[in-house]
Amino acid sequence: MQIRPAATLALVRDSDRGPEILLLQRSHDAVFLPGFYVYPGGAVDDADHTLEPHIAGPSDADISRLMNLPEGGYSYIAAAIRECFEEAGLLLAATDDGGWPDLAETELLQWREGLTSGERSLAELCRAHNLRLPLHQVAYLDHWITPPGPPRRFDTRFFIAEAPAGMQVRHDGAEIIDHIWLTPTQALADHAEGRRLFGTPTLHTLRLLQGFASVAAIMAHVRQNPPEPFPYEPWPALKDGRQITLKPGEPAYAEARLLDPQGQGGSAAVIAPGQPVTLAPGVVRLTAPNPGVMTGPGTNCYLLGSGDDLTLIDPGPAIDSHIARLLEHSGGRIKRILVTHTHRDHSPAAAPLKAATGAELLGFAVPDDGFQDTSFTPDRLLLDNEMLETGAGPLQVLHTPGHASNHACFLLPSLQMLFAGDHIMQGSTVVINPPDGDMKAYLHSLHRLSLLDLRWIAPAHGFVMGLPLAMIDYLITHRMAREFRVVEALKALGPADIPTLTSQAYSDTPKALHGLAARSLLAHLLKLEQENHARCEDNRWRWVP
Repeated sequence: MQIRPAATLALVRDSDRGPEILLLQRSHDAVFLPGFYVYPGGAVDDADHTLEPHIAGPSDADISRLMNLPEGGYSYIAAAIRECFEEAGLLLAATDDGGWPDLAETELLQWREGLTSGERSLAELCRAHNLRLPLHQVAYLDHWITPPGPPRRFDTRFFIAEAPAGMQVRHDGAEIIDHIWLTPTQALADHAEGRRLFGTPTLHTLRLLQGFASVAAIMAHVRQNPPEPFPYEPWPALKDGRQITLKPGEPAYAEARLLDPQGQGGSAAVIAPGQPVTLAPGVVRLTAPNPGVMTGPGTNCYLLGSGDDLTLIDPGPAIDSHIARLLEHSGGRIKRILVTHTHRDHSPAAAPLKAATGAELLGFAVPDDGFQDTSFTPDRLLLDNEMLETGAGPLQVLHTPGHASNHACFLLPSLQMLFAGDHIMQGSTVVINPPDGDMKAYLHSLHRLSLLDLRWIAPAHGFVMGLPLAMIDYLITHRMAREFRVVEALKALGPADIPTLTSQAYSDTPKALHGLAARSLLAHLLKLEQENHARCEDNRWRWVP
């Protein structure tokens, strides 16, 4: 799939509540991010490369150097300005003396319609009114590449500028159906409460723009802190004894960069059960031989520390060969065993390992829902936020209910590494299966994790993942986008039973998977019920305004 160059422009203004940012809501029929709130923006067109005679400020060489491009950086800013004019009716352009153009609103709208239809160009508008695109008033904010999966992929540069004074926002009413000015803090609160949908890059930039007293302070900070280059170059790795090239978004990509920062091609692109992998000094992963649809390559077990002070996170299933491998690699010197939760692919090996090593078993209380490993009996119940001393350094306990009521993640602050259990999985979303699975608690736990200082996520299934905040934001956005479809189905069909609602809310999912989808649907309905937005009577659900 071709990755198209794109640009977007965040416009900010001062207000009594602090700096506000313009957000546009995309049509619910859009192929890409339907119903989401975004900044004005879109793909870079051929015409955007012809605007160099009409720019004011830094040269293309200076702009391209800042954006880590060989040339053509100005065309991204020109595209962002053009898209902002087409979608929001705001024209970031200046006359030769540096003032805003004195154009009547009707004439502006006519030019906008011409640009949208392709009958006119931004270059023609600049020539007709002696306008320049003031690139010196635009700052480079962020850079994102759409990961594999969505129907369209973009290599997007984010820019920011102060909104043109005196101009009124007029969204186009077609591709854009609404607009709003919000402070970054309010926008993030709306996202957390499910009132508005934002994509991962938008959420990231909103966090960057929090806490400033004025637009001037924002612009000064952004100019002094340009974004780091996005990790998008291919990376070598080994698979079946031969060297291959990994692309960003492939499962092993982030781990290959972690283990092989010089790009020598020595890291493995596959996970081999029973083969220890040193992720960092004092952190070793050993994967159980239980691959499957729900477990991926198998359950990851993590040994932290060295010598006689070893901590094991998630002992895994009670498979004799797996237990023997753990004992062999650890030398039987496991001091404590932690479990992220007590599903049967995570904790059954704890009892035989305790018998062999005398290790202390630590975890949260085992729920009684018929899906748990009842052989797990902790010697001590963990406490949320407590710090455990391990041979690899202090380890923070984080109670993260959602996938399971007794789920925990463990943070190793020295490496900024989160051992995420099943709360964050690679390659798939997490199963939330009521009654023990709780969608509202799951999303709350994700929001809590988003506030941590993380660099790596070590999941219970799959490779180490980079860009942790992007992964967390994606999971939240994915769930809230699905909830939007559940609400739409409730409004259209309710009162209705779960199979009826599933057929509409999961119409994009193969029917063979509708049994699992129905469980996820129920989790969303129970969340909506907790929030007084849904009610069940005689096994039929209806929307509550």
